[in-house]
Amino acid sequence: MSFEQVVEAHGVRLRPFRAEDVPDVVDGLADPVSQRFMTGLPSPYTEVDARWWVDAGAPAAWTGGGAAYAVADPATDRLLGTVGLSNPVPARGQAEIGYWVRAAARGRGVATAATRALAEHAFAAGTARLELLTDAENGPSQRVALAAGFRYEGSRRSAGSARDGGRHDLLAWVRLAGDPPGPAARLLPDLPDGVLTDQVVALRRLAPGDAELMHRLHSRPEVVANQAPPVPPTREAIERRCRLAESGWLTGEIARLLIIDVSSGEPVGSCGLSYTDVAGGEASVGYALLPDWRGRGYATRAVRLLAAWAFGAAGVARLAAGTVPDNIASHRVLERVGFHSEGLQRGRLPGLDGTRLDDLTFALLPGDLR
Repeated sequence: MSFEQVVEAHGVRLRPFRAEDVPDVVDGLADPVSQRFMTGLPSPYTEVDARWWVDAGAPAAWTGGGAAYAVADPATDRLLGTVGLSNPVPARGQAEIGYWVRAAARGRGVATAATRALAEHAFAAGTARLELLTDAENGPSQRVALAAGFRYEGSRRSAGSARDGGRHDLLAWVRLAGDPPGPAARLLPDLPDGVLTDQVVALRRLAPGDAELMHRLHSRPEVVANQAPPVPPTREAIERRCRLAESGWLTGEIARLLIIDVSSGEPVGSCGLSYTDVAGGEASVGYALLPDWRGRGYATRAVRLLAAWAFGAAGVARLAAGTVPDNIASHRVLERVGFHSEGLQRGRLPGLDGTRLDDLTFALLPGDLR
């Protein structure tokens, strides 16, 4: 494949690195975000490291069949970040694309513009498939992938290495030469202005800072009893669930939300939605409230808000909810929203010590929503 030395597209300039870029390389790679998510970086990252990259590292990427472009502002030619291709597999017409952006240039669409520019140039040069790997906790990078037209393809087990010597999974995003231009479609779109509300309750995406509340809520005996299997989650598992909430949303796996009392701003519980049959347009919902907030209609309001968003922006055709047969309070919530009981599925869910639990299922169609 033959690449141009300078590419200008989507409001950015891709060019070779130069000696005067060294201070900005240090600024970009000594940044805490770069240090956290980019494996193999020296820490601390110094001018010596940056000079090695400009003089040897970037040129080596080209001689190895990849590419390493400086991303520059077309008006000033100052370095904003980098974008490049690595791990080429010529027989497959495949390469891996990666990028970083200086902190001062983030939030302006630079990474998306650079990724789009290089992807289009690579496809024009004969590349058939580009992979983009992200850390599961790096939501901003996943948003870049989607905005640049890359679709979520799955998890690469233990593909990432950590500074402590451990391994972790990476998420794989892929764009093909024949894919349509523009951002990749998402199963779970963002909430309008980040929130759903009826002015009494509000729903927002779960965040890392919600871990203490979520552990307290989902460790309660009556909440655990309605889970399958009925085993309380560990604090570590809840913390990870909160850290991965944005990733679950972006990959289309699950939308996890916090329920908030609008008048006080206090969190009152949580709810969520996940697809059970993408092709059939079916998703399922779940919810739980803290004891002090039960009996006030908050769960009904939260499920109603979630259902309206699911049928509207998310394009869901059918919602399902499963409950244990004796959870009468949950049945009443679903019925007030408009769900219909569809029957008892015997032994559908795992219980304790090899036992099985019955599942009383409810379903809601758009015309049923009250």
